[in-house]
Amino acid sequence: MSPEYIYLDHNATTPVAPEAAEAMAPYMGDKFGNPSSSYTLGKEALDAVEDARSKVAGLVGARPIEIVFTSGGTESNNFVLKGVVDLMEPDRNHIITCSVEHPAVLNPLLYLMELGVKVSIVPVDRFGMVDPRDIEREISSQTKLISIMLANNETGTLQPIEEIGKIARDHGIPLHTDAAQAVGKIPVDVSNLGVDFLTIAGHKLYGPKGVGALFIREGLTLTPLIHGAAQERGLRAGTENVILSVGLGSACEVAGQRLANDMAASQEMRDRLQGLLFEGIEGLVLNGHPTERLPNTLNVSVPGLEGSKILEGIPQIMASTGAACHDRSVSLSHVLAAMGVNENVGMGALRFSVGRSNTMEQMERAAELIIHQVRKLKNGS
Repeated sequence: MSPEYIYLDHNATTPVAPEAAEAMAPYMGDKFGNPSSSYTLGKEALDAVEDARSKVAGLVGARPIEIVFTSGGTESNNFVLKGVVDLMEPDRNHIITCSVEHPAVLNPLLYLMELGVKVSIVPVDRFGMVDPRDIEREISSQTKLISIMLANNETGTLQPIEEIGKIARDHGIPLHTDAAQAVGKIPVDVSNLGVDFLTIAGHKLYGPKGVGALFIREGLTLTPLIHGAAQERGLRAGTENVILSVGLGSACEVAGQRLANDMAASQEMRDRLQGLLFEGIEGLVLNGHPTERLPNTLNVSVPGLEGSKILEGIPQIMASTGAACHDRSVSLSHVLAAMGVNENVGMGALRFSVGRSNTMEQMERAAELIIHQVRKLKNGS
């Protein structure tokens, strides 16, 4: 990447950690064996996959046997939502979720609704946070699963998963959390959270794209999305992707080692950018919870302006807006809409998410460029 660019979209994707790239390299060369083969090359590949599984498990406080490799966060979410329904009893066909989930949760649920599954979508408050009491009120004898994300990808708002976990256990209902945006950014422990299923996405934590994992608490099971041979304990058929699994394992190991320092550095840079923007832009609005959010995420709105227009004038900055583009039309993101954000405000939303490659100097330069562009647009020039 050219040095004049400032990458502030780490919630969209992260660069592959050098350690992960180095770990993968041998499995693209001489160590090309199939983990199901009984000879030396196969055993080496199997050992590599199991070592990677242990590293993924270690980052989230799980046991290796509880980790299944997938192609990413979307597959992991689909695996849980559809796998639970496939095994449901005839009188239990109800799932509870919330209105700010990622499309990788909401769209599978819309599909299941077409098949007759009952889905309750609980609202959020103006900070994008769920009230656990709303979830408890939706529980019935038919409820099969509760699925609530750990951290929102747009605003960074953290959901009270531990409290929801206690409610789920009291009612004997499994709890799934999409932790794709949280793992590697904040401490995540499946036991402390009280979850039964947890989604991990490799490219959100400096691993390669195309790989993820799903935590399935021991003693629980799901109907596989992919049927075939006995790989991944029969839960996900198909020859294991040794290369990407090794990359994810290495990325998880590095994330665990760096977590405390990365959290502190991210929050310091995020808060510096936030402070400068609020000093320089009159009427700026913060979207998301002021404190209960990811340490690297800042979502702000400039009322009366379009976020896309702001970023178009600052090609040096790579960031996201709070509006989604579908079929050449622009609409307010479903997350901001669910939070009750006025369209005039929400269309001016900008999401900045910092990461390991950023510096404090970049925060100051980014703020300078953003403030200049906003003032330029407001003046009509």
